[in-house]
Amino acid sequence: MMETVKLNIDNREVEVQKGTTILKAAKELGIEIPTLCYMHLHDLNIENKPGGCRICVAEVQGRRNLAPTCSTKCEEGMVVKTHTTRVLNARRTVMEFILSDHPKDCLICPKSGTCELQDMAHRLGIREIPGQEYAEVSTYRKDTSPSIIRELDKCIMCRRCETMCNDVQTVGALSAINRGFMATVAPAFEQNLEHSTCTYCGQCVAVCPTGALTEVNHVPQVLRALADPSKTVIVQTAPAVRAALGEEFGMPAGTLVTGKMAAALRSLGFDYVFDTDFAADLTIMEEGTELLDRLGRHLKGDSSARIPILTSCCPGWVNFFEHYFPDLKDVPSTAKSPQQMFGAIAKTYFADKIGVNRKDLVVVSIMPCLAKKYECQRDEFSVDNNPDVDFSISTRELATFIKQANIDLNNLQDEDFDAPLGESTGAGVIFGATGGVIEAACRTAYELYTGKKLERLDFTELRGMEGVREATLDFDGTPIRIGIAHGLGNARKLLDDVRSGTSTFHAIEVMACPGGCIGGGGQPLHHGNSDIIKARATAIYAEDRKKPLRKSHENPFIIKLYEEFLGKPNSEKAHHLLHTHYFDKKKKIIVKQ
Repeated sequence: MMETVKLNIDNREVEVQKGTTILKAAKELGIEIPTLCYMHLHDLNIENKPGGCRICVAEVQGRRNLAPTCSTKCEEGMVVKTHTTRVLNARRTVMEFILSDHPKDCLICPKSGTCELQDMAHRLGIREIPGQEYAEVSTYRKDTSPSIIRELDKCIMCRRCETMCNDVQTVGALSAINRGFMATVAPAFEQNLEHSTCTYCGQCVAVCPTGALTEVNHVPQVLRALADPSKTVIVQTAPAVRAALGEEFGMPAGTLVTGKMAAALRSLGFDYVFDTDFAADLTIMEEGTELLDRLGRHLKGDSSARIPILTSCCPGWVNFFEHYFPDLKDVPSTAKSPQQMFGAIAKTYFADKIGVNRKDLVVVSIMPCLAKKYECQRDEFSVDNNPDVDFSISTRELATFIKQANIDLNNLQDEDFDAPLGESTGAGVIFGATGGVIEAACRTAYELYTGKKLERLDFTELRGMEGVREATLDFDGTPIRIGIAHGLGNARKLLDDVRSGTSTFHAIEVMACPGGCIGGGGQPLHHGNSDIIKARATAIYAEDRKKPLRKSHENPFIIKLYEEFLGKPNSEKAHHLLHTHYFDKKKKIIVKQ
């Protein structure tokens, strides 16, 4: 009779024949453990399992060291974890050591296209080798900014990025320079991105066909934080992420994966899983109150009331007006973005609730936007050099992270966000689409301004994909003129009118990326397919309609936050924590003489 053993792998029970390796037992459960040195030729009954590369390691309860699963046999009652943060860190470190002693001639290598080593490096998210400066490539040129990395020698001069930057966004940060083999697309005067007019919107990254433009990868830092027992690591997820993440796992565009995403983040090891939609509701309370204050003074003839008020949620847009319209820096709302409001509340209110020092609380954001990586590094968003938001990773990075951890997103059961910073209204989720921020603001502003219940919640006249839109809303007899722009080239048109004094709007929403956050530079690549953007927008509004509460000021956890901690919207404490100021970036642009 065949002798068997029972064991637990990744919280799942399995019974296998005695002598079976952990690798094979995991495979029976559909758990894929990466391997490099392992090989099994079934027809010839040949198996290579030296356990030498250490890529296939796993944690076995009761053992101090990680075990190579290809050569470790299953034992009765064994408890195995195959994709913990310790395991993922170990695999990355091993791969980095292997690559550090490997030639870098991948493009001309006979194995190019079928190289298992390269595939494994990609699977493990290896983007650079610590301490390796590509010494053998004397002409290698690299430019690293807080959000975007340019690798000039990978540029093939297709000039897609230049078209996006100059023609669509009118930022003018990139242009063709040099001739022949030294030709490339670079910031004007060959300066680096950090000292150019770059807004970090990431639209150049989204269209680049090679690795010449990529995002700065924060996943390794997040992994290290998750593996540090002295840290409490929490995560917030932007509304646009849930409408696009599924595309990376073969789901149709516009598939909502809110519950599956929360489950995946919990499986990755985050201590608390929260929702940026909560902070979007908070933003409406601060920004909406600011709008009503300015509007009220303006309607009474106060010339000091700066109208129109401009939304301030998008860091790419904030960078844009700091570079090109610094004379108007007192026009936008002073409210921080939802990402930064969340960080400020997390490291004060929430840290106090759970009894954790802010320096031991790590806040991670999942964003559709590459400018968020830069935003969380701005000096004004930190206390004693401790940032309110520590790391920001894109939707694409999250997808890679989930795949590295061998989590099957498609088959996860839906889970809820944690309270209190995970509870939100429908107004918070529509922030992800162009027109959504101002629609959310109007739902609250109408009721606060008129004192009456808003019966029609869907301001469909504010929705759509036209680059510049306008609408007039009736606030119980007071006409409120709204302007909306998405794409920085379209924003420039409205800002020129504000600067010249010819603008007739009371409020203007601007999003840097086409379609708003759903078309962000960190989202799954859509290659200009507008149907994908529209499908994501449809998903956003569908989630809004399903919410039991759809107005930010009705969120009971927001109400409690003000009662327990902030006082009231735009109070002194709220202003200190949730508002900011802007800078004249024209002075910081380096011009080559």
